[in-house]
Amino acid sequence: MVPQKQAEEAIVPGGISANDISVNDGTQGGEEERVDHEPRHSFKSLLWHGGSVYDAWFSCASNQVAQVLLTLPYSFSQLGMLSGVLLQIFYGLLGSWTSYLISVLYVEYRTRKEKENVSFKNHIIQWFEVLDGLLGPQWKAVGLAFNCTMLLCAAVIQLIACASNIYYINDRLGKRTWTYIFGACCATTVFIPSFHNYRIWSFFGLGMTTYTAWYLTIAAFIHGQVDGVKHSGPTKLVLYFTGATNILYTFGGHAVTVEIMHAMWKPQKFKYIYLFATIYVFTLTIPSAAAVYWAFGDQLLDHGNAFSVLPRTRFRDAAVILMLIHQFITFGFACTPLYFVWEKVVRMHDTKSICLRALVRLPVVIPIWFLAIIFPFFGPINSAVGAFLVSFTVYIIPALAHMLTYRKASDRQNAAEKPPFFLPSWTAMHVVNTFVVGWVFVVGFGFGGWASMSNIIKQVDSFGLFAKCYQCKPPPPTHQH
Repeated sequence: MVPQKQAEEAIVPGGISANDISVNDGTQGGEEERVDHEPRHSFKSLLWHGGSVYDAWFSCASNQVAQVLLTLPYSFSQLGMLSGVLLQIFYGLLGSWTSYLISVLYVEYRTRKEKENVSFKNHIIQWFEVLDGLLGPQWKAVGLAFNCTMLLCAAVIQLIACASNIYYINDRLGKRTWTYIFGACCATTVFIPSFHNYRIWSFFGLGMTTYTAWYLTIAAFIHGQVDGVKHSGPTKLVLYFTGATNILYTFGGHAVTVEIMHAMWKPQKFKYIYLFATIYVFTLTIPSAAAVYWAFGDQLLDHGNAFSVLPRTRFRDAAVILMLIHQFITFGFACTPLYFVWEKVVRMHDTKSICLRALVRLPVVIPIWFLAIIFPFFGPINSAVGAFLVSFTVYIIPALAHMLTYRKASDRQNAAEKPPFFLPSWTAMHVVNTFVVGWVFVVGFGFGGWASMSNIIKQVDSFGLFAKCYQCKPPPPTHQH
C-alpha cells in the first residue's frame, strides 16, 4: 500500500489524487501539500500560488504569443493573405495535437512511476525525464539536446527583441547597450522558483499581448492603405516557406508543457488547455497580421517588425512598453526549464532557499546574455530555429514518442489515458501521428530548412559580431564647410 503522504501526491488513472494532487510550491521548488493554516484565498495565494486550470491556460496563451506577434505581418507579406490565415489555423491545430500527446505521455510516465512508489516531492518532472522513463536513455539525450537548445535560442531571441523594440521609442542608446540593460533586468527571473509562481505574470502578460494585437489591428485600419499598396505574395518559394516556418514557430511554444502541467494541482485536466489557449490566440494573431498586411502590403517584405511601419503615437509607445514587459515574462518561460536542468546537474534542485537557487541559476543567464550581445542579428534566423529545432522538439518527437510508447497491445490496454473522444481508435491516432511526422519533416524541416538557410546566406554580409546597433538607421551625414 502506498504511504499516506505519497498517496496525496499520486495521480490515479481515470481519477484524481487523494488530495487533488499536491501543490507545487515554488518556495521549495517542488510539490508539497496545501498548508492548512494558510488561508486558501490569501493575498499571497492570489498572486503567487497558481496551479489551477485557468493558470495553466494563461501560461499557455501568454507563452504562445510574444515577439512573434510583431513578425506575423511580415510572414503574411511572404505567404499572401489566404495562406497566412490557413497556415495559422493548420499549425495551431497541429501544435494543439502534439501538446495533447505530451500531456498524455506525462500522465503515463507519472502513473507508472507512482506505481513503483516513486515520489516527486521537491522534484519537477521535465520532458526529457518522461522520454527517459518511457523510451530509454537514447530518447532522453535527444529530448534534452533539442529542448535545451530551442529554449536557449528562444531566450536569446527575447533579449535581442527587447533591444530592438525599445529602440523605436528611444534611439539615443544603441541596441547593444539596451541588450546590456535588459539582460540585467531579465536575470531577475532566477528568483521565480517554478511555473507555479507565474500566476500574476501570465495574467498580465496575456493582457499586454491582447492590447498590442488590437492596437496593431485598429492602428492599421485607421492608417488605411498606403498609396499604391500591392499584395503580391506569394512570389517566391523561398519567401513562402520562410514565412510558413515562422508560423510553425509561432504555434510551437509548448516546449514547456510538462513543466506547466507539473505545476497544476490536477495535471490530468491539462489535455485540452493548449487547444483553448490556441483558439484565443487566433483572435489576436489573425486580425492583427491581416490588418497590417492589408494596410501596408509588400512594404512589409522589408520590415520584420510591425512597429516599424506604424506612425509613432502614445498608443504605439504603450504597446512597445507592454511588449517589453511581456518579453521579460517570456524570457522567464524559456529559461525556467533550463534552470531546472542546471539545478539537477549540480544537485541543487531540492534546496528550499530561493536565494541559493537564484545564485545557482545565474550561470544559465550569463551565457544567454553574452550570446545576445555577440549575435544581435538573431532575427533573420528565427525561421531556421523553427525549421531545425521547433519542428523536432514540439512536433516530430512527441508524435514519434507516442507511437513507440503504445506500440504494443499490452501498453495500449493498460494505458493511463485512452484515446480522446473525437478520435477513439488507436489506429486513427497512429495515422494522425504519422501524418504529423511526415508533414513537419518534409515541409517544416525540409523545405523550411532550405528556405531559412537560403535567406541567411543572402543576408550573411550584413551580419557582424558584437554589432553596436544592428540594422539601425545610419546617422545623418555631416556637411563639411
